[in-house]
Amino acid sequence: MSAIVVDRLSKHFADVRAVRDASFEVPFGAVTGFIGGNGSGKTTTMRMILGLVQPTAGEALIAGHPMSQLAEPRRVVGSALDRLGAHPGLSATQHLQTVCAGARLDPATIVPSLEAVGLTDASNRKVSSYSTGMKQRLGLATAMLGDPPVLVLDEPASGLDPAGVRWLREMLRAKADAGAAVFVSTHQLAELSTIVDHVVVIDRGTILASEPAADLLVRTRSDRLENAVFALTDSTQLQDIS
Repeated sequence: MSAIVVDRLSKHFADVRAVRDASFEVPFGAVTGFIGGNGSGKTTTMRMILGLVQPTAGEALIAGHPMSQLAEPRRVVGSALDRLGAHPGLSATQHLQTVCAGARLDPATIVPSLEAVGLTDASNRKVSSYSTGMKQRLGLATAMLGDPPVLVLDEPASGLDPAGVRWLREMLRAKADAGAAVFVSTHQLAELSTIVDHVVVIDRGTILASEPAADLLVRTRSDRLENAVFALTDSTQLQDIS
């Protein structure tokens, strides 16, 4: 069973077709890069997968079920999207305590989650004092609280300095190597290309590719993943490789 199955998923906002008949799968034990430019439909697709946006058509399954049918969703899927959702007056520890209480998670997971993202020393500081990178780390800690086998992360490298990006790569690689499904969106592929096993490429709401990264390199006759994605999204080259 795939971690995530997206089947003919579409979303229209009035006359705007944000996502068009998208179908792809996200495997366990791999880092899947969800790649596309700003406005390509990545975030809308992720929000539909997580049940935050109602699709116009199609469906998305996580571990074989729609998000709404998961009895304990935070034990199955952890997500970090574009907004942290933490009250600025709370500390990181207090924020995670609130999440644990709402999701019926063991608060003993808070300390290791903060350690995993390097926020132990700042755990009692108010979130309002956090930098963008620190908020990204707290979002990741929140996603990992229930030790879920599926992670859905929207632009997690945004706001991280070079050392933070290196740390992120190592953490996501370790999660995938331990068997988790890591579904991570990015429009700055250079930050994460070295750890991506599988790619889903979206452009203007349409899925252009869903395949192992190595296969895409061969198919597009490219030496780097960035060049392969550019070949797909460039209309002139698309005619040559289809």
